[in-house]
Amino acid sequence: MFHAKFDQLPLHRVQVVIDLQTFGHARVKDCLLAVLADGMGGKSGGRKAADQVMLTARQIFERYVPSKDDAAATLRQVVMESHLMIKLTAITSEEEPHSTLAAFLVDPTLECAIIHAGDSRVYHFRGPDMVTRTTDHSFVQRLIDEGRLSEEEALTHPQGNLLTGCLGTHQDPPISVSLVERLEFGDALLACSDGLWHYFTPKEMGAILSALPPREASEMMVNKARQRARGGGDNLSLAILRVDPLA
Repeated sequence: MFHAKFDQLPLHRVQVVIDLQTFGHARVKDCLLAVLADGMGGKSGGRKAADQVMLTARQIFERYVPSKDDAAATLRQVVMESHLMIKLTAITSEEEPHSTLAAFLVDPTLECAIIHAGDSRVYHFRGPDMVTRTTDHSFVQRLIDEGRLSEEEALTHPQGNLLTGCLGTHQDPPISVSLVERLEFGDALLACSDGLWHYFTPKEMGAILSALPPREASEMMVNKARQRARGGGDNLSLAILRVDPLA
């Protein structure tokens, strides 16, 4: 038996709309899904795109049976069906709604599936150390992969917000799925938008997540991101899950 401490903290501005939901399974204890959608296309278009992701994720997760269904396949279904629904929404809209997506699904066995599309990220920490993170589907990430840009240079690149793939475009979204065979006590998962990760190194994130409870860690990261943005910056949202033994 384990205790998963969960916290989520969405903050909104006007041009890009971020939605974040965590779903506990209605029938299976210790099974949960966290989904973050960073919608684009103006205030209305971004909201529609994010809403479609959340609605689709909820409907699919309600049908999910951990003992029979594959978690990775379920997350792929969330991405592809959300992508289709956003495209259908665009047909009746004068705007062009798009969205990123970052999600993780944790089973009662503590197996975890992670998926993302775009530049919203999921980090996995073990204590203060980063185990892995998702790799952005973005122009600057492509330059990094080609050895033409460093991680530090990417943070200030003028085309840093240019995505190479997301939900709602004419092309199918890129889908990157990873699996954690078993989360350990002290592990933490962080799903966040680019408005948050832009202002932190993985070392800083790990130190905060390992030292503070999820609610306090969320508040500290949000406050620091705002300070470092100096009145600018992008929308930001995050969800934190930490696995601790029952007291």
